[in-house]
Amino acid sequence: METFKSTTSLLLLTLFLSSTVTQIFGVKTQSEALGQFYKAKFRHNSNIDKSHFTHDFDDQDLKYLHNKKTVVSQKENDKIQKLPGQPRVRFEQYGGYVTVDESAGRAFYYYFVEAQRSKDSLPLLLWLNGGPGCSSLAYGAFQELGPFRVNSDGKTLHKNKFAWNHAANVLFLESPAGVGFSYSNTSSDVKIGGDRKTAKDNYQFLVNWLERFPEYKDKDFYISGESYAGHYVPQLAHTILYHNKKANKTMVNLKGILIGNAVINDETDTRGMYEYFASHALISDELEAQIQKQCKFTESSESDECKLARSKAEYNTDPIDIYNIYAPLCHNTNLTAKPKKPSLVIDPCSDYYTIAYMNRPDVQKALHANVTNIKYSNWQPCSDVLTNWTDSSSTIIPLLREFMTNGLRVWIFSGDTDGRVPVTSTKNSIKIMKLPIKTAWHPWYLSAEVGGYTQVYKGDMTFATVRGAGHQVPSYEAARSLSLVMHFLAGTDLPDKHN
Repeated sequence: METFKSTTSLLLLTLFLSSTVTQIFGVKTQSEALGQFYKAKFRHNSNIDKSHFTHDFDDQDLKYLHNKKTVVSQKENDKIQKLPGQPRVRFEQYGGYVTVDESAGRAFYYYFVEAQRSKDSLPLLLWLNGGPGCSSLAYGAFQELGPFRVNSDGKTLHKNKFAWNHAANVLFLESPAGVGFSYSNTSSDVKIGGDRKTAKDNYQFLVNWLERFPEYKDKDFYISGESYAGHYVPQLAHTILYHNKKANKTMVNLKGILIGNAVINDETDTRGMYEYFASHALISDELEAQIQKQCKFTESSESDECKLARSKAEYNTDPIDIYNIYAPLCHNTNLTAKPKKPSLVIDPCSDYYTIAYMNRPDVQKALHANVTNIKYSNWQPCSDVLTNWTDSSSTIIPLLREFMTNGLRVWIFSGDTDGRVPVTSTKNSIKIMKLPIKTAWHPWYLSAEVGGYTQVYKGDMTFATVRGAGHQVPSYEAARSLSLVMHFLAGTDLPDKHN
């Protein structure tokens, strides 16, 4: 009994110390946000609604949305002439606010980069980050697939030569309210969020944004994202399909979705995480077997044996970054006087460089951001004010089935060094769908190297791994991620031969 108590005390102390890291550094990252949310979601007596997602619109909403016109001239006001410390580029970029609820004073911030070449012939791609509560500006735009990354001085930028605007016109959205520069004049909006509210606001943003940029209304449109955007992306796609059918015309020309290291199905996602831990020597086989036996992952109330086993697993994995189990940690958050030489692989301290850059008044002015001088927070990569998430469906698999039935392209990708939503989780979640295989598992290639592995299913769904990439795939394998999105947008299989 004494051994049990001492072990439990040690585990609780370790978990307490790990939880203070965010407080010490003053930053909540996308990695931490998802882990904290899952703990809240599975906590005993959690009030989070886990039922299947359904759209949250009524006819009055539709009438308001589709009659509301945004002044097209606002587009020119949103044009970004040049960001501080930015190298020269030949494409246009825009940033600004789009109102999603006039009565509440709720507006979302966006950052948009046109394609580097052939913008008129290339599609429109929306990128969403997860959390919930994390910024697509912080991660997607400036640490992953955007055209620039922030240098270690927190003042200057360097080019990302594998930016996704080589393949599409790319739109980044900070959502929901309370995330990044997105705001509301109604205080409850930035404290209370949920899947349904987020999908509704994201759709309203998109419709109003297309009024401001009407040249993109008829373009092929795709939605992409990672992590908890495994909810956001399918839920927005479902809402678009609903309105297209309701209006009996194409309101938004949606063609497909692309989700990476995505939260898909709670039970298999979580079981797969422990399977990955054991198979990569992070926990023992015996501990994994105990977790799989004792834990249900389908309800809030778990046994004490389950809780203790999971605490032991957390004790073992806490000292490393489980979002890329082979990556170094950030040990010095200070900025440098001169920029370090840029690397294709993201610097582990890049969150701090981005925070410093985004909180500069000259940067905010250039971005047309923080125009209301938000009082509740400095800009952060993940919201520290959005504290109550009301609904999060336990699975999005029914939505994936809906998309396949409706002829949408569905691609799911997985960085294979991510331990939080690992490849084992995604494979197990897909397995539930019992889809017939069109093209069996095989390696795909880029520049005479294996870029990852892929399997194609009947019904236009593709699963692909990205070799050597963590949770935020474009941060670690930028060239492979660009190749992946190019093939996704073109609707072509990943190359199965050396090139």
